[in-house]
Amino acid sequence: MTQVSFAQHGMWVTERMGAGSAYHMPIVIRFDGSPAPDPAVLATACARVVERHPLLGRAVREHDGVPHLVPAARAPSLETGESVEEAVGRPFDLENGPLVRFTLVGDTLVIVAHHLVFDGESKDILVADLAAFAAGAAPPPLGPLDHATGQQERVAALLGEARAFWAGRWREPGDTVVPGGALRSRRGGPGRLLEFTLDVPELPGLTRFEVLLAALHVLLMSYGNADVVTAIDLSTRTADSEGHIGPFVNELPVFSSPPPDAPFVTFAAGLRAELRSLYTYREVPLARAVAGLKPHAALAPVSVSYRRGAAHGRGSVTGFGEVDRLAFNQAVRGALQLQVLDHGDPSDNTAMSAPGMTASLRYDPGELTDPVGFADDLRAVLAAVAQDPTRPLEMLPTREPVVAWPVPSSSTAGAAPATAAGEDTGAAADLGDPLAAEIRAIWEEVLKLAPIEPHDDIFELGGHSLTITQIIARMRKRLGVEVELDDFFDNPTIAGVLQVIRR
Repeated sequence: MTQVSFAQHGMWVTERMGAGSAYHMPIVIRFDGSPAPDPAVLATACARVVERHPLLGRAVREHDGVPHLVPAARAPSLETGESVEEAVGRPFDLENGPLVRFTLVGDTLVIVAHHLVFDGESKDILVADLAAFAAGAAPPPLGPLDHATGQQERVAALLGEARAFWAGRWREPGDTVVPGGALRSRRGGPGRLLEFTLDVPELPGLTRFEVLLAALHVLLMSYGNADVVTAIDLSTRTADSEGHIGPFVNELPVFSSPPPDAPFVTFAAGLRAELRSLYTYREVPLARAVAGLKPHAALAPVSVSYRRGAAHGRGSVTGFGEVDRLAFNQAVRGALQLQVLDHGDPSDNTAMSAPGMTASLRYDPGELTDPVGFADDLRAVLAAVAQDPTRPLEMLPTREPVVAWPVPSSSTAGAAPATAAGEDTGAAADLGDPLAAEIRAIWEEVLKLAPIEPHDDIFELGGHSLTITQIIARMRKRLGVEVELDDFFDNPTIAGVLQVIRR
């Protein structure tokens, strides 16, 4: 057994809390219009890809509250299916695996990997390796990689600095106001899709991603949000992980308070500086740096994922069909998830020749009621920036601010939440209950700390989601009691947990 990485642990926790198909990462390859590989050849190529990337042939199994990677009960193999939608949406069995499936639907190959073993760059790696094996070639050999151990060492070295960094920045995201309502969901669940193109200008001293992110923050400000937060996916790949398939990614929040009278380029440069500071700690999970952070499928209601890719999110691999890298997984993490594929040439710095981007907007229709209007507004901001990047933010063409919804300001966004129903208030639990002593012994054993008092907060004692899952597992095994993760995070003391059990 191999212990999972930090990213895998976070996804494992939120998957157990219910995420639907939000962590499914599909690739759809259509062979209509080009010769389809012989099914036997394709089946062999799929098997060889799994041999090359054994993580695809793993499952995730809990041992004493800690998830580990174990060999899947069966090896992934080429299957046949009735529809692309069924192949994409079918649930994974995390405990038995495998965590990838290859399904042939007519002349279409549907590859779906769970995010536990996959990231955006893994899509390109898998397609390239599969095409090579199908053509009878062999990609260059890969060196061994123990990503989890290396990451633990790197994170440990940065953890103190990361905690200080986030202490002055983190605040629990509130509602994000949009026309027609507010975005507040941070869970994973069913979603809808809108695809559209974006023309993002090249501005001196800024990457296209930085221009896009700044435009998104300005748009949200124009809707009436004085303080803006978006979560972004950051690659944690190192030189050692080049060519490897895996979840080399970490989600972190970006906060801003856009000044309405600031020129766009000035605001964007400030956001760039904030991003550069954040990049130093890109491998440190926020849950390790911020005490008491409750697991969510998304760190904020609005999130952005950006990478470079083929035209229109689709492209052909020589002799290997048309590849859709933005295939929809029928779900959304949070209320609004903007996945962007940039077709620009990083060596070409001229705005006239820069191709556009394909945006895949995944959204909760109960919260974003006008996705087309949102897309049009974002494009309008970018068009105005291309025309005059020095224009003040308040002069950019967006809708009138929403005034019917209360918007948290920086003075209240970090305020302590009201006490939740059932939360440990310090006096409700019967601390003479014999179960309290047994729970306390488990806490002290897992945290390697004694004595722990009944009202000591686990997060102030250095606990986090991994130690909590260990405590929950030992309570289940030894005491025959079950406490849900949500309840534990809302009641993070021995007295609070006992109160949850007895109510």
